[in-house]
Amino acid sequence: MFAEEKPGIDADALVDHRVATVGITPIVNKGVGITDISTEDLKNIFLGKITNWSEVGGNDLPIVLLNRATGSGTRSTFEKWIMDGETAIPSQEQDSSGMVRSIVSDTPGAISYVAFSYVTDEVNVLSIDGVEPTIENVTTNDWKVWAYEHMYTKGEPTGLTAEFLEYMLSDEVQEHIVGDLGYIPISIMQVERDWEGNIVE
Repeated sequence: MFAEEKPGIDADALVDHRVATVGITPIVNKGVGITDISTEDLKNIFLGKITNWSEVGGNDLPIVLLNRATGSGTRSTFEKWIMDGETAIPSQEQDSSGMVRSIVSDTPGAISYVAFSYVTDEVNVLSIDGVEPTIENVTTNDWKVWAYEHMYTKGEPTGLTAEFLEYMLSDEVQEHIVGDLGYIPISIMQVERDWEGNIVE
């Protein structure tokens, strides 16, 4: 007997609801010797064109790359805004942001990227083009490496589903739970992006 194939949901029927924002930042081992990097240099590190921290003003230390796994939302966001469509050279990949942070902390010369919520004093963050990875800079799009967190419904929500989404966007959730989890409340965003990443006027 063959299992009956179940029809999927028509993507056109899905309605997107943005419920939070997440900022992504480069993290480095504390011994690399820099605190700021240009977008171009950061891209060239992940392309393998820059292989020693001394080439970008840091210590004479080989660069050790660490990527999130293919398909990771964190990786997709980083690649969109830093790699500009180019693919990073093959490197060690990790599924877990916590493991990424741990490896970067323990490995001289290491660099990767994580959501703001995973940053601890075990590692250093890098500002990019002089802009620091802060929540405030995400809300104004001065820090460009960020993405929306979504919930989807099949069609416009009604009943309990509508009530739950209303609750997710309430001050109680946005101002407390979302922030406590390390995300950025959608309610404080001062800019809006379309699905291609363009700022909506």
